[in-house]
Amino acid sequence: QLQASGGGLVQAGGSLRLSCAASGRTLRYYNMGWFRQAPGKEREFVATISWSGPYTYYADSVKGRFTISRDNTKNTMFLQMNSLKPEDTAVYSCAAGNSVPFSSSAYVRPLSYNYWGQGTLVTVSS
Repeated sequence: QLQASGGGLVQAGGSLRLSCAASGRTLRYYNMGWFRQAPGKEREFVATISWSGPYTYYADSVKGRFTISRDNTKNTMFLQMNSLKPEDTAVYSCAAGNSVPFSSSAYVRPLSYNYWGQGTLVTVSS
């Protein structure tokens, strides 16, 4: 089971750090990702990190502002979000998958992930 946390209300230009913790299974050999869904919009890819390396890949809309990382000793993944914009407002969800070899083209797709956590709401005020 995955659980995302760390969301909240922040002013534009501010920062938040999201966490995704796992219970009942180790994330060590899973590729991980963050997705978000804004009100009235489809779910979109944010960032992904491989289980080995690790390698990372970001959506163009967050590149240079967001950083994905993981701590396998804590069975947790993180998303550091800086320079937040109102358009970053969304429910952020984390996901894990290992049935598909890691590549940026594969892990931007929700279908590459096996497990999903409940989301955490991020609201950025202007």
